[in-house]
Amino acid sequence: MGPLRAHRLPAAWLARYRLTPWWGKVLVVWALSRLVTTSLVLVLASVQGPNAWTGASPKYTDFATMWDGRWYNIVAIGGYPSVLPVTDAGQIGESAWAFMPGYPVLARLLMELSTLPWAPVAVFVSVAFSLGTALLLYRLMIRVQSPATALFSVVLFCVAPLSPILQFAYAESMYLFFLTLALYLLLERRYWLLFPVIAVMALTRPSGLAFALALGLHVIYRFVTRSRDPFAPRERMLAASVAVFSALLGLAWPITAGVVTGDLMAYTDTELAWRAPYIGYQELVPFTAWFQSGVWWLGSPWGIVVVTALILACAVLLFTPAVRGLGVDLRLWVASYGLYLLAVFFPQSSTFRLLMPMFPLLGAAALPRSRLYRVSIVLLFIAGQWGWLLICWGVDGYDWTPP
Repeated sequence: MGPLRAHRLPAAWLARYRLTPWWGKVLVVWALSRLVTTSLVLVLASVQGPNAWTGASPKYTDFATMWDGRWYNIVAIGGYPSVLPVTDAGQIGESAWAFMPGYPVLARLLMELSTLPWAPVAVFVSVAFSLGTALLLYRLMIRVQSPATALFSVVLFCVAPLSPILQFAYAESMYLFFLTLALYLLLERRYWLLFPVIAVMALTRPSGLAFALALGLHVIYRFVTRSRDPFAPRERMLAASVAVFSALLGLAWPITAGVVTGDLMAYTDTELAWRAPYIGYQELVPFTAWFQSGVWWLGSPWGIVVVTALILACAVLLFTPAVRGLGVDLRLWVASYGLYLLAVFFPQSSTFRLLMPMFPLLGAAALPRSRLYRVSIVLLFIAGQWGWLLICWGVDGYDWTPP
C-alpha cells in the first residue's frame, strides 16, 4: 500500500488545487509572500542601528513607518501647513504638501475608530490594500491571460523586489489597489464607475494626469477601430468625460496647495525641494529632469546617451510580442505613465518605487511556462527584495538612497 499511496498523494493534492477557487489560490500566494517578506524585514530590523526615526533594533511597526512614513504621520496628525517652509537660501523647502491626503486621511479615520496609534494602523492599511490589490490583479490579468499565467503574474507582483513597501507606511499599496481597479473597469468599459475610483486614486498618489492621457488614447483608439468594435456616440461622450475628469483631478491637489498657502506654485516648488540636493534649485521644465539626472550620475555626454537609449528601449519594449499580448489598454497605461514620469520626475533611488504602477508588465514576464524559469525568477525577485531593503530602506549613517 505504501507505494500506491505515494503515487496517489500528488494526484489528491492536484485535485484539491483544481477545486480551490481563484481567490483561495491568490490568498495563499499573498500569505506566503508576506511571510517571506516579513522575515526579511525582521532580519534587517534586528541589525538596524539608531537613526533619525527609530532606536536600535526597532520593532516591526516602527521600522515599517520610517522615511516618508513620517511625513504621512504628520499629515494624519496635523494636516498641512498654511505657510510654506523656506530654507536659509530663501527657497521653498520640504513639507507635507508633497504627500497627498488619501492614505493618511484613511489611516486617521481608522485611528479615531480604533483608538490605536499611527504605526500599527498605517501598516494595517497597507497590508489590507496589498491583499485587495493581489485579488484585483488576478481579475485584471485573467482578462488578457490564461488563469495559470494570471496567477503567476500575481506571484511575481507579490514577490517583486519592491513588494516590501506593500506592508510599510507608504501610500503605494492603497494607490495600486485603486489603480488596478481603475484598469479593470477600463477593460470592462464600465466608465461610470471610474469617476469615484479616479477621485480617490488621484488624491492618493500623483496619477490623474497620466490616467487622463491613457483614457484619451483609449477614446481615440476605440473611435478609430469603431468599425469592428462599436463605439456609440453616448459611450464616446462618457469615456471622454471620464478622461477630462481625471485631468481635473490631476490638477486638483496643486490647485488646493496654491489656494491654502497663497502660492500658486506651492506644490511644484515643494516637489522640487527633494531634487535640490542633487542639482540645486531649478525651475520645473518638462522632459528635462531625466537628462539632468543622467548628467549628474554619469556626466556628459554619457548621461544623455544612456537616458536616450533607455527611452528608446522602453518604446521598443511596448511592441514586443509578450507585451503586446497584454492588450491595447494596459499598454496605453504603461506608455502614458512612463511619459508622465519622463515629463516630471527626477530619477534617483526612489525611481524603482515610482515604477511600480507599471506592474502590468509583470504579465509579460509571467508568460514562460518553464518550471526552471519560474522558480529562478521568483528567487531572483526575493533576492531583489533583500537588495532593495539593504540599499534603500535600511539606514547606515548618512543615507542618500531614500526609498
